[in-house]
Amino acid sequence: MTPANNSDSGGPRPSAAELSNAASNFRLRMSVIDCATDAALDKTRDRHGRTFHPAAAEAARAHRDQAAVEAYRTHLAPHAEALLDVARLVLDDLPTAQHLARWQAVLDVLHATTARIRRILERPAAPGSEEERAQHAALWPHLTVWADHGNIASGLADQREGGQHQKSPLTDEERRRWTEMAVAAQRRGALELIESWYAADGQPITLAYLVEDDESIVVALRGDPGAPGWQVIGHYEHEYEAGRDLPAPVPPGVLRPDLSRHNRPAPAPEESLQDLLRDVVDGRSAGDVSNALLGAVQRGYAAGPMVRLQELVETSAQFASALETVQGRQVAGRLSALGRQIEFLTREVHEAAEDLGATVAVLPPHRTPVLRMRPRPAVDTSPPVPPPLAGRPARQH
Repeated sequence: MTPANNSDSGGPRPSAAELSNAASNFRLRMSVIDCATDAALDKTRDRHGRTFHPAAAEAARAHRDQAAVEAYRTHLAPHAEALLDVARLVLDDLPTAQHLARWQAVLDVLHATTARIRRILERPAAPGSEEERAQHAALWPHLTVWADHGNIASGLADQREGGQHQKSPLTDEERRRWTEMAVAAQRRGALELIESWYAADGQPITLAYLVEDDESIVVALRGDPGAPGWQVIGHYEHEYEAGRDLPAPVPPGVLRPDLSRHNRPAPAPEESLQDLLRDVVDGRSAGDVSNALLGAVQRGYAAGPMVRLQELVETSAQFASALETVQGRQVAGRLSALGRQIEFLTREVHEAAEDLGATVAVLPPHRTPVLRMRPRPAVDTSPPVPPPLAGRPARQH
């Protein structure tokens, strides 16, 4: 049975911070469960990622499902609905911004998910039975919704205590003067960016060190530091003081909203570069090395390392572009160009591999292996006579 909400049981109503911490503790526990499950599943796969022990893999997932249910019961079940109520109240009070409609959709999904979890847990199966394992498996996708997106609800709860407002804003004159100082420092390379986040109104805030007369001070910038128009909204002795004064950060976005870190597909089998290099060193014929090179540029499900590298670079370019900053777009252009270069190099390696295989050749026999150990003398033979010492004649017999 799901524990009752504290507000319904007559106890003191938890604060927004306590509700946020409950969701954070659940997400942390789910991350631990996820890492432990990955380690257990790795033991069921060979070095290429193919599962050779399906029964052990199934047992690892069953243990994962059970641990996730217990984590939800312990950390989130007593507080989930109250947290969503607080998040909705805060969302209604936030200034209009591009992300609010999507946050509202996330809260709607979390609400439906919570109701579904509660209905299942209210009809528990017999402990240790197959029905209980099936019930836990059915709960897993709903629990991962909270693990993946509960930070939206807890982030909104963190805004409850006025976290969306700056506590000590600068006057217009102070803002203008400090902005001029920071722009001048940026031109001479004396403005070092430290940290960045988004406020509830959708505006980016960046902390930076401003060096002036050999002294460093922390300043807070609003806007894109790589584009004209940003302003200094605060100056502080250290980052801790800045964090207490500035608007609290809201949860950052994701590159691909349809993916889940807790429901990733099984990894595709692949050969590592180290394995391919070993195949080349151990090879005897041109065909051996040709196959290794072709493995590096293979496309499709079991793609080779060079193809994976191109995918990594191109996906990183998408991420840099999604930052929607001037520097991000510049880096995205560089990474996209590198992706095209890797694509060209991949085609060249493929053609060279085919040409090498077409040589139909083997290594010449004079490339004889060098023994690492000298052969031992026979047991019945006397040891060799040591050479005479330098500068002394050999003794005559």
